[in-house]
Parts: sequence; C-alpha cells; structure tokens
Amino acid sequence: MSISSNYNNPVSVLKEFKEMTKMGLAFSVVFSTIAGYLIAIPDFRDINYLVLLALAIGGYCMVGASNVYNQIIEKDLDAKMDRTKNRPIASGRVTTRAAFILASVLTVLGIGILYAVNPKTAMFGAISIFLYACVYTPLKTITPLSVFVGAFPGAIPFMLGWVAETDNFGIEAGTLFLIQFFWQFPHFWAIGWFLYDDYQKGGFSMLPTGKRDTKTAMQIILYTIWLIIISVFPATGLTGRLYLSPIAAVLVLMAGLWMLWAAIRLYKERTNKMARTLMLVSVTYITLIQIIYILDKIFR
Repeated sequence: MSISSNYNNPVSVLKEFKEMTKMGLAFSVVFSTIAGYLIAIPDFRDINYLVLLALAIGGYCMVGASNVYNQIIEKDLDAKMDRTKNRPIASGRVTTRAAFILASVLTVLGIGILYAVNPKTAMFGAISIFLYACVYTPLKTITPLSVFVGAFPGAIPFMLGWVAETDNFGIEAGTLFLIQFFWQFPHFWAIGWFLYDDYQKGGFSMLPTGKRDTKTAMQIILYTIWLIIISVFPATGLTGRLYLSPIAAVLVLMAGLWMLWAAIRLYKERTNKMARTLMLVSVTYITLIQIIYILDKIFR
C-alpha cells in the first residue's frame, strides 16, 4: 500500500488501515453479527468457535471494504468537510489505487470467509457491500432517501449471525433485520442533525426534510416508536424460535422508552446538543438490547 513516506512504518500503516476501515464501526458491526449467531444457537454448549472466528474476520472485511469503497468515491467531498478532510484518502496520504486494491482484497476475503460458513451468509455479505458502495454512497448527494437505502446494508449484520447458524432466512432473521433497520433512521438522522453544517459543505442531503425542523424531529420519533414495537415483538411468540421472555421484554421496552425520551427532547429543543445525545443513546440502545437478547437466551 502506497502510504506516502510512512510506507515502511508499520504503526503508520496500521493507523491508516484503522481509519480507512473505520475500525470502531466495524467492531460494532461484528458484535451485532456475533449477537445474532448466539441468539440463534439452540444450546450454548454447541457454539462453533470456528464459525464465530469466521464471522468476526469475514464481517470485519465486509464492513472494511464498504468503508474503503465509500471513501474512494467520496474523497473529493470528504476533503471539503472538517470531520473528514484528514481521512487517509481525502488527504492524499493513501492513493486511490492503493485504497482500491485494499477494498478489493477485503471484499474477496470477506465473501470467501463467509462462504465457508454457508453460501447464504456470503450472499448477504456481498449484497451489503454492493448496496453500501454502489447505491447508498452515490445517493447521499442526491436525495435524503439515501438513508432509507443505506438502512438495508446497515441492517444485515444482526440477522447475518442467525443465517450463519441456521443457513436459513425466515421470520426470525427477518425480525432481527427489522430491528436494526428501524434503528438506522433515528441514529443517522441524529448524526445528520448535529453535523448538518459540515454535511452541507460536502453537498450531502441526509435529513428527511433537508432541514433541522420539527418535521424531521417528528420522523425521528415515529421511527423510534416502530423500533420499540419490533424490538419487543418477539415476546408475543409469533416470531418462530426467536423469543423474548416477559422480563427481557420489559428491559428492552425500558431501553426503547429511554431512546424515545431522547427523541422527544430533540423535538422540543431542536439543538445540536440533543441530537448528539440521541446519537449516543441510540448506540447504547442497540448494543444493550442485543446483550439482553443474548442473556435472555442463556438464562431462559
């Protein structure tokens, strides 16, 4: 990888790799995938640690490839925004050619590793990369509907773990998909709100109305309500093997009400501070309910 004069510095190479693949985001995606797998297994004594390792590595490659492709496509726009102008590709520290090679290698590795788990897992991984890089990314400067499109690849990881364990996409995997699908909207609209001015510099249109107004805030509240409903829906027993006990359902509901409180506060105050608060609450929410689902499976 041609990384300016720091090519021979392993620490610098690792730093650029972390930034291009968005390591923090990638780890959260990997956690979602592993959570889906743990929820799917009939008995925790049957955990296949090779599959877990494959999901971790393959999942990271999948997310990493998507992020590198994204930064290649948006390098000129990233250079205009304060938040992204120092990214490796936008700043010129990493060439587009080197980044494309990295993204291609990660794509092949990711799909190959996930294929070793089962073909359906690899298929959904490939769909995720395609939708993120080839549909969501180009739409970001064209229409706010890009968030809707981006919610599809963003929702795949949680259900990917279930598919990896069961080799099947049914009501259970579909429910896990919908949970993370509806979560995307309040999460990314909150980000789009407090980064609105910076996004304007890059020409990105991320909010549903294009403005930080009450209509956008109301959309956030409505999607949060749908998120709460689908998150507790497994407690009804209508989602096959995916089930929540009453106690777990109450905990998930409480977490959802916490997120709804943050959404309502944003509606009332319409400030960047509350948008940032909602974003942080949303990140905590999705991780928290995944942990609750896992623990409920263990102790039920």
